[in-house]
Amino acid sequence: MSSEALERREAVRTDRRARYERMVEIRAVEDKIRGLFAEGLVHGTTHTCQGQEAVAVGVASALRPTDVVCCTYRGHGHALALGLTPLQVCGEIMGRVVGSIGGVGGSMHLCDMSVGLMPTFAIVGAGVPVAAGAALTAQVRGTDDVAVSLFGDGAANIGAFHEGINLAAIWKLPAVFICENNQYGEYSPIAATTPIENIAERAGAYGIPGEVVDGQDVDAVCAAVEAAAARARAGEGPSLLEMKTYRYAGHSRSDTAPYRPEGELEEWYERDPIDTFGARLVAEELLAVEEIVEIEASAKALAAEVAEQCMAAPAPGVGSMFENVLV
Repeated sequence: MSSEALERREAVRTDRRARYERMVEIRAVEDKIRGLFAEGLVHGTTHTCQGQEAVAVGVASALRPTDVVCCTYRGHGHALALGLTPLQVCGEIMGRVVGSIGGVGGSMHLCDMSVGLMPTFAIVGAGVPVAAGAALTAQVRGTDDVAVSLFGDGAANIGAFHEGINLAAIWKLPAVFICENNQYGEYSPIAATTPIENIAERAGAYGIPGEVVDGQDVDAVCAAVEAAAARARAGEGPSLLEMKTYRYAGHSRSDTAPYRPEGELEEWYERDPIDTFGARLVAEELLAVEEIVEIEASAKALAAEVAEQCMAAPAPGVGSMFENVLV
């Protein structure tokens, strides 16, 4: 693990103000990424997580650097929360050698095992059984590390979700399964695809704890993940956590989300995770009101600077496609 990544990781683990700053950084970087795609400066597609920053930072603040995390194609925020730098993330998305895996993975395939980030998955729900396998590794080796799988509400309706959790429950694997319920599976509201209100209720079918968590509250996320991870480390098996959250952007870069009911987005903005946590820190006298503007401006300036650095960096050569192939 690089010293910078380690410092970034330890900051969110130990410093509440740093958690706020990381959430603001994630929002700024994601906004910049959407802008770069809109300008045609990046190929392919992307899936951003504005509105879900409390989940990313709350999870990272509750885990050790030796734990492993499997997340989805909407994983930029988790990568930044776990310690990757904005240059590593933006460089990968923009296909430059400064990216976390040299620019060959792109937006949906971030990875840095030095901070525990397994390759992010473009296939819905694919990280659930992989996390079970990583948890089995920890169990066999006799470590007390934990494997975490993050997935969306849509993934809770596919076979890999049920198979992975069922196996983890039978073998009491040290895993934490976290559903980021942002209310939409691609373009479909959860009520149209899922017959129960709370996905966490499905934990009962596997004989494991299930908990609904306020995904807009970074403190609530951190506390829930800490408790589930402690249970896993003690040999008591997996848990299923459901983080109720919301994505402000559409599913992908070209989606303007015309399917949203009128007023829904505005209602969720009223519980913005960054604003909520910022106000709490001001009340705790850990943050001054005037500093909020400074932190936001600094994050936006950093995102713009990183984008320029990435544009100036070279793209990987054709031979780079073979550098991560194992024989």
